[in-house]
Amino acid sequence: MRIKKLAVLAMSALLVGGLLAGCSSNKEEKKELVLFTWEGMFPQEVLDGFEEKTGIKITFSNFDTDETMLQKLADAKGGDYDLVIADDYIIETAIEQGLVSKLDKEKIENFNNINPVFQSQFYDENDEYTVPYGAGIPLIVYNPESVNFEIKGYADLWNESLKDSIAITANYRVINGITLKSMGESMNVDDVDTIYKAGEKLKELAPNIRLINDDNTQNALLNGEASVAFLYTSQVTTALAENPDLKVVYPEEGLGFGIMAAFIPSQAPNSDEAHEFLNYILDPEVYAQCIEYIGYYSTNKAADDLVSDNLVLPDDAAEGEIIQNISAEAEEAHNKIWIEFKSECE
Repeated sequence: MRIKKLAVLAMSALLVGGLLAGCSSNKEEKKELVLFTWEGMFPQEVLDGFEEKTGIKITFSNFDTDETMLQKLADAKGGDYDLVIADDYIIETAIEQGLVSKLDKEKIENFNNINPVFQSQFYDENDEYTVPYGAGIPLIVYNPESVNFEIKGYADLWNESLKDSIAITANYRVINGITLKSMGESMNVDDVDTIYKAGEKLKELAPNIRLINDDNTQNALLNGEASVAFLYTSQVTTALAENPDLKVVYPEEGLGFGIMAAFIPSQAPNSDEAHEFLNYILDPEVYAQCIEYIGYYSTNKAADDLVSDNLVLPDDAAEGEIIQNISAEAEEAHNKIWIEFKSECE
């Protein structure tokens, strides 16, 4: 009886061990990548292709603003998320707060496909932390059939004939910034008095404002609610696709310019998978699918011949000014003048 009992126990141990081993094996097979970014940043076929190629399942976590992203990442102490795509200025802050890890470029064979124009920027001067994903230049777009003069720059937005006819995006630093540009100042001026002067000028624009909205702002232009719009790059692309007769203005006072880039958080649970995804999207054919989908400018020189001409950065665009972090006093002034401006628009 004892021998039989021992045999049964031995068989039970083998069975349990086998089940545990099987569970362990299955767990290892279920690799995951938690991607933290805005909604609609990748075409589904690209995501499906990555999962099919690597067996890594992508889980999305979305944020609405860069500031929301930073707060959530800080709360997680650089963990929870494996790969983040966000805007240039907020990445600088994340790096300063120790929330970003250095890239292992040996795991990113396609790193050299990045266009050098978008590297060595203020937020990552030595290209240690980030992979550019797309670039943007907010631009003025207008319907020439509804506007009786040629718009050449930001200053023209103040023209009295445009009363109640302009749609603008809701990024206060950008809108305050183009007001400063119209005054011959830098978007990143730190002098509080100059910012308040821009605030007074911005109030004068209020009668011309029809709509302030960040999402699908181009729709106001396309449906005739507005005759002029100040749009993000993806919105410009969408508007022109639907109405090629719209006029696009590269403002004579100078361009605003921005880069969104990917980074791996300092405590990412799946850093290897994040590196693998970065290498995947830097493949020219894959990247071309991504940039055609999101409608921003290509930051991958190896993919430029594969994307539409209007998604390749104009030669002089790199001279545009990127919005950067400024002093707390200057930031407070920007917030104040934006609140006052919105109140005037109501």
